[in-house]
This record gives sequence, structure tokens and C-alpha cells, in this order.
Amino acid sequence: MILLAPMEGLLDFVLRDILTRVGGIDRCVSEFIRITDQLLPERVFTRIVPELLSGGCTPAGVPVRAQLLGADPVCLAENAARLAGLGPAGIDLNFGCPAKVVNRHGGGAALLDEPETIFAIVAAVRRAVPAGMPVSAKMRLGFNDDSRAEECAQAIASGGADELAVHARTKAQAYRPPAYWERIADIRAAVQIPVVANGEIWTLDDARRCREASGCEMLMLGRGIVTDPGLGLAIKAGGLSGGITWPELLPLLGEFWRIVCARLERRSQAGRFKQWLNFLRRRFPEAEIAYQQLKTLNDPREIEAWLAGALR
Repeated sequence: MILLAPMEGLLDFVLRDILTRVGGIDRCVSEFIRITDQLLPERVFTRIVPELLSGGCTPAGVPVRAQLLGADPVCLAENAARLAGLGPAGIDLNFGCPAKVVNRHGGGAALLDEPETIFAIVAAVRRAVPAGMPVSAKMRLGFNDDSRAEECAQAIASGGADELAVHARTKAQAYRPPAYWERIADIRAAVQIPVVANGEIWTLDDARRCREASGCEMLMLGRGIVTDPGLGLAIKAGGLSGGITWPELLPLLGEFWRIVCARLERRSQAGRFKQWLNFLRRRFPEAEIAYQQLKTLNDPREIEAWLAGALR
């Protein structure tokens, strides 16, 4: 099984839509919905996860679990109950975000120093949502070190989570290579729930090595599949398929641009397109050429003109 990772400011509903059209993705997790001290109105949930208005799935039919981030068990439980009423494919809890502004307020990876709070959050959310609604969590190996990784995973499992995704780095390690996939194997041995391996999976070979080191069949892809949208297909084909080619990707770039223009503010449109192109150039020489042509342009009409020429 291949899962699409949550990544704030990158893997939003627009990119979820396009990447799930490519194929190879079995489930998505949304970017986090931040919970502080109030019960959010439904419109906040549907703004961040508009798939809630379409049966909890992307237009390609891939289910989306909505992710909550916060540190207050009671408030998270209240919001989870409201969110569950909107019909997501499940509710995910964030114990991995490394952002300073999030950690400063006790959320995300900061909770990895407080396994007792992690347990309280998971247990409160599990009680608050219907029994048939999956509750999962995502964590890193720790905050400054990985000495409490197993303890945190056990807190998540004991709290009633159905599944755990592990990003195989600490908060302090951020996104610097390598990812310590072998530590996921230690976590798998410490809990009785399914574990998903995440972190530094850029290629088919990375996926093979991650599965071997972690013992996980389920993988969660983030920056790797943004860079190579056919990576999920290639992994599932075991290398018998190359994934997706640039000519196959170009129409999807056009569709991505159409959705960006329809759903995002004009001042954000060109930057959003170039953001994805910047990732794609790691995989596609054609994307490198396009990025160099477009990187200084900010007028959406200029992006539109480039796309019209590329799609001829």
C-alpha cells in the first residue's frame, strides 16, 4: 500500500488531486488542521480538506484522512467529533511536524517528549469519534533524539490508534539525509498495530531498501512523489514500469494550473506553479528547462502562455 504524506504548504488538495490522477496512491493524509482552544466551524475543515464535500475522496476516488494537530486532548476530541461528522476516510493525528511555530505552542514533534500527553490525545480522539472511523497517527523518531521512540509509539497504540506512520528522523534532523529506517523496525516490534514507513524515499531502489530495513510493506511518500509523480506506479510495478513520462505529465501540469487559477488567489498562482516545477526538475530535464524559463516570472498570463506552447 502506498500513502501520500501530509506536507503543509505543498501537498494540498490541488496536488492531491493531480497526483492521485496519475495513480499508484491508495490513500492520502491531508495537511494539518491546527487546533488550539476552540471548536472550529465546519467551513475550516472543508476549506483545508475540500474532499470532505465529495465523500472524503479526491476526484480520482482515492480516500483522504484529515489530519489534526494540537496539544489539548479535550479540544482535539471535540474537533475530531465535528470532523468525523463530515465523513473523512479517517482522522490522523500529527506528532511529527518540525515547524518552530508549531513546536513552540506544544504541538507536532514537541509532543514526542511527552508520551503521556500523546496517549491522552489519542485516547480522547478515539473515544470522541464513531467506532468505525479509523484513527491513525504520524510521528517522528523523537524531538532531539530517538531515545523515546518506542515509548511514544506504544502510547499511540495504547491510546487506540489503528495505524502509525513513522518519519524515520527526529525533529532535530529535520529533512537531512539519511532516514533511519531500521529504527522503524524497532518500533514495529514494540507495537501491535500496522506501521507505515516514511522518509527519504525518492526512487524505486529507496523503496526497496526502506522495506527491507523497516520490515514495512506500507510506505508513505512525500517529496519523492512530488518530484516523480509516477513513483507510486513504479513501486507497485516492481520496476516493470517506469512510472510517468514528461509528455504524459504535461497535460496534468495544465490541469494543475487550471485548478490553481480557479481556487487560489491570483498573487499566489505563479508561485504555486513554480513550486511544483522546482521539485519536478530533480527528475525531469524538461522541467529544469521550464523552470529556468519561468523562475523570474510572476504574471499568471506568462505562465499561461508557456503552458499553451508546451501543450501544442
